[in-house]
Parts: sequence; structure tokens; C-alpha cells
Amino acid sequence: MVKLDIFSDPICPWCLIGKTQLDRALAQRPGHPFKIVWHPFQLNPDMPAEGMDRREYLETKFGGRDRAVKVYSQIDDAARAIGLELNFEGIKRTPNTRNAHRLILWSEIEDKQDAVVDALFTAYFIDGRDIGDVDVLADIADASGLDAAVVRRLLSGDSDISEIVDRDATARAMGLSSVPTFIVGGQHAVPGAQPAELWLQVIDEMTGAQKTA
Repeated sequence: MVKLDIFSDPICPWCLIGKTQLDRALAQRPGHPFKIVWHPFQLNPDMPAEGMDRREYLETKFGGRDRAVKVYSQIDDAARAIGLELNFEGIKRTPNTRNAHRLILWSEIEDKQDAVVDALFTAYFIDGRDIGDVDVLADIADASGLDAAVVRRLLSGDSDISEIVDRDATARAMGLSSVPTFIVGGQHAVPGAQPAELWLQVIDEMTGAQKTA
């Protein structure tokens, strides 16, 4: 198996687009060699714990409403081009994602990371739910096969907060400045939401090399 480390944030639309493209390639190559592990990278590490109004956040980040509309129109076009219909209008608050990353971290123990990441993307980009809310995260845990009561208890304390902060800082120290970023076999970085065709090529080259080794 080859480890595929993915650095992402569940409020990053390009991360959802990138995951969708990767998943489509993996579905076409069921014998792929990847062992996927998700890692934290907070787009907004200084976001207030309670999050903030979505419109205020976007206009502040992009320097006004017109610029925010232009940027998200381009993202929407990219999503629709691969069959994704994202409900940006349904998103009312931009959350702090630290707790969402804690949930992703814990889900690795039970091999549920992919299910949790999918559920977080769906909750945020399709259902317009606040994935910074403990009740929402407990629901996601339950739907993904985790013990919601345990997750709720852990979220009520500070368990693994320092690990999320440290891992985020480590990613930045490695030179990561945007997500998604994929690292193949601990060596080769693949930045951005790459098309399924690229992943098919990578998989075919890797499996071909393994067969001839």
C-alpha cells in the first residue's frame, strides 16, 4: 500500500471538488494501492469559536461583495462542471473547523475517516448546517458509525485540540499554504483539485511499476 496524505478543511469547496475527482478515479481502479489519511489544515485558524456570519466573512476575506460573488461564481462553475450542485446560498455561518478536525482525527481510529469527511462536506455544502456546532458534529458521528455520546463528551473538553493545532502548524512549516494538497508516498506533493484523469494516470503508473518490480 502507498500512503496518500490529504490536507484539507471541510469548509473548503476546492477540497470537496478535489475529493470528488479522486473518488471517481478510485472507483474506476478498485485495485488502487492507496491508503488514505486525512490531515487538518484550517483555512481560518483565527476564526472565533462560534464562527461568523457568512456574508461578513466572505466580504472581508475577498474585499467586498462583488469580488466574493466573482470568486464563488467561478467555484460554482467548477463544481457544476463535474456534476456537483453546491448550496452556497444555504450557508449562513462560516464555522471554526477545529472541532470538525478533531472528529476527523478520532474517526481514523475506527477507519471511518472517509465517511466522516464525506458527511462533513455534505452537511456544510449541501445541507447548509453549521459544522462548528457540537450537536451537528454528534449527528455526523452517529451517521458515520461512531459513538455520538463519546464524541459529544470529547468535544465538551479539550481533548486533542493541541494535536490539531500542532499538526496544522506542521503542515504550514512544510510549506503548505493552500488546500487540498495531496502527498503521495510521503514524497510527491500534488496541490489543488486535480481531475480524475490525473489520478488515473498516477494509479496506472504506480500499479504498472509494482507489477514490473
